[in-house]
Amino acid sequence: MKLFHMMIRLILFLIGAIGCTCFIVPFLTRRILNIGNLSGFCVCVFLVLYALFMPRIHRWIQLFWQKTAGKIILSIIAVGLAAALVLIVVMTFLMIRAACNKPSENATVIVLGCKVYGERPSITLEERLRAAINYLNDNPESACIVSGGQGADETISEAQCMYLYLINNGIAPERIYQEDQSTTTRENLAFSYEIIKEQGLNDKIAIATNNFHEYRAGKIADSIGLEYGAVPGNTALWLLPTYYARELFAILYEWVF
Repeated sequence: MKLFHMMIRLILFLIGAIGCTCFIVPFLTRRILNIGNLSGFCVCVFLVLYALFMPRIHRWIQLFWQKTAGKIILSIIAVGLAAALVLIVVMTFLMIRAACNKPSENATVIVLGCKVYGERPSITLEERLRAAINYLNDNPESACIVSGGQGADETISEAQCMYLYLINNGIAPERIYQEDQSTTTRENLAFSYEIIKEQGLNDKIAIATNNFHEYRAGKIADSIGLEYGAVPGNTALWLLPTYYARELFAILYEWVF
């Protein structure tokens, strides 16, 4: 039994230590700091501390459980953790299913904007653009809307950056429309829909974004009456934990508000 407990502590410690590394690397290398890597880092630190001090923590829990107030508080915590775990599993399933939702042929591609460095797309944005290029090459009648405004620390709009990237990778300029006023996913899709109506484009759309983002983008598209499919871009493994965790909070926010 003692060996079993030692193995559990070692496994939890390794998971926590590896997790801490995964969540801190985006900040150290690219200064990416958001609720995803902050929350993920805190959870992983807790796992490391729990593994290191497991016997002492269990003694404290046993002592606390002997009091009525302790039973109530610990029960609430346990129910909350179980509910959070169920939510995470459900959200993850929905993300995976949404990324597998194939678009119609020759749909209008909407590429959702993301961070731009100078005139160069971030890794995340480049992944979206590569997915869009593959779809556009396979569907030569498709038009494309690149959607994203200009942030305070960006020298050009995300739409302009995406336009340049696409034409430099063989997509004809006349197939591309720029939407450069949006600042959120909802605005990306709503403003792009206005371009679709103004230009008489196919109102069946293909959303080009990262795989983890397809579910939330699709729900927003559905809410404004767009028939959509997914053109998911892969996400770099070293960035996936941070953006996956952030997306969990974003989906929860979308559900609640």
